[in-house]
Amino acid sequence: MMKRIEVKHIDDLEQAASSLLEFAADERVFAFYGEMGAGKTTFIQRICKQLKSSDAVSSPTYALVNEYSLVGGNSLFHLDLYRLKDLEEAYNIGIEEYLYGGDYCLIEWPQIIEPLLESHIKVEIGLKEKENRLITISKVHF
Repeated sequence: MMKRIEVKHIDDLEQAASSLLEFAADERVFAFYGEMGAGKTTFIQRICKQLKSSDAVSSPTYALVNEYSLVGGNSLFHLDLYRLKDLEEAYNIGIEEYLYGGDYCLIEWPQIIEPLLESHIKVEIGLKEKENRLITISKVHF
């Protein structure tokens, strides 16, 4: 199952985030793909807003993981794995707890942990022109 969302302006990201969450249903793990500057973190900010997080959302590039609070006491984990060199480093940060813990887990640069990904939502952000993006979302089941 796949869905494509065209984003022509940054203001369209609110609706795109809503559509993504509706498409995802009960899935909690999201893998974000896209080149540097494609808008992965910006899109994740809108998703966090849709999930009613009041925390300031920023890229966890150096921290690797940011935790945000959601209404009801649940957590959302935002990971940026760009700086990881191998799967062993992912294990060292406790990747399995994030992936299999039942909370929302939004992962930028997930390539290094693909062998660990089970059912998840794959989010591909493609640059078109200026602010235009094509977001392709698909459910991946193993």
